Amino acid sequence: MEELVRPWRLGPRGRWWFDVLLAGTLFLIIPFYAIQALVDGNAAQDVSSTNHFVDLGLVVVQLVPLLWRRRHPLIVYTVVAGACGLQVLFLDYPLVSQLSYPIAVYSVARYASPRWGLAALGVGLFGSFLGAYDWLSAVDTHANVEVHDEPVGIDPSSYISVTLSLATFPVAAWALGALARTRAAYVDSLIQRNEQLRREAEQRAELGATQERARIAREMHDVVAHGLSVIVVQADGARYAAEQDPAVAPQALETVAQTAREALAEMRQLLGLLRDGDTLTRPQPRLSDIATLVEETRAGGMELAATLPEPGLAVPEGVALTAFRVVQEALSNVRKHAGPDAAASVTVTAEADSLEIEVTDNGRGAAADESRDPGGLGLVGLGLIGMGERITAHHGTLETGPAPGGGFRVYAKMPL
Repeated sequence: MEELVRPWRLGPRGRWWFDVLLAGTLFLIIPFYAIQALVDGNAAQDVSSTNHFVDLGLVVVQLVPLLWRRRHPLIVYTVVAGACGLQVLFLDYPLVSQLSYPIAVYSVARYASPRWGLAALGVGLFGSFLGAYDWLSAVDTHANVEVHDEPVGIDPSSYISVTLSLATFPVAAWALGALARTRAAYVDSLIQRNEQLRREAEQRAELGATQERARIAREMHDVVAHGLSVIVVQADGARYAAEQDPAVAPQALETVAQTAREALAEMRQLLGLLRDGDTLTRPQPRLSDIATLVEETRAGGMELAATLPEPGLAVPEGVALTAFRVVQEALSNVRKHAGPDAAASVTVTAEADSLEIEVTDNGRGAAADESRDPGGLGLVGLGLIGMGERITAHHGTLETGPAPGGGFRVYAKMPL
């Protein structure tokens, strides 16, 4: 699964320097007010110099808090809004530093909760009405006093126009901040969802790998148990035959060599699944391969009767492989536990909706000590467990135990 590309964002250090640059750009107006206040003060213009010192103080209070607008948006907004409110009380004209107010509104809408953003918007709209009234009153008073020696009131159209113009700033700042907050939340949710999907994919891959390892382990057990049991039996027979009838020994050794080659080929195939880039593509055993397995078992010296379905019968590959492995493991158990001169029978019956497998013998396997392990292979008990796992994977049933009249019986049934 492709990893979601994260959108480019400023890091903590980048955001800090951006705020410093933003506030620093606005700080450039502070020297202007400071110089004007000093000049007016030196000229002994008491009222004017006092106003300019007030201007300087309000400018500083409105601009400096912007450095912390991301970490403490509500506190910064409160300080900036309070300074703007004091401006209405002490001054009757706007300041350039009032640009800090829409920035503070944006910060609240972006970094605080939505309700605080709406509250900041409401205060901004109220301030637009109040500021327009304050500034137009001062302008109208000065103009009419000079012309008519008395004020005549504010022109409603001018008041509405100025109010709407001022209200545009907090509305636009709030809209941009809310949009940025919503987009950031959406992107974060996508990233979180992508991380969740990635973890789920990894878990599914791990589960699939575990199941595959279990399948390979069962295949390895079947190959090793069957091949080595044949080799052990034939090797013992060749040793005895070499003492009694040397002419029989080459045939037994040929069977040992052939079985070893086939087991080695299957082992390479299974181990190839564990290596990247391996190109071994030998087909898995099919239902028709049970006949070959029966012939190999008879060649090993076991008396074996077999009833098998028609060679061209089509069944699912998984069911065919499971049937082959069940018969293979059951015959291996006959060789290991049934004792000498034991006879066996294999019956594979295909019905319209099921496949039945039955392997029986007349030996002493049911009464034999299950802890015996010819050859010290450490495989006792794993075969029946592997059978059960294979059959269960195909929603089938498995029955194992003593057969009526003696011997051992393995019966499996799988739906088609």
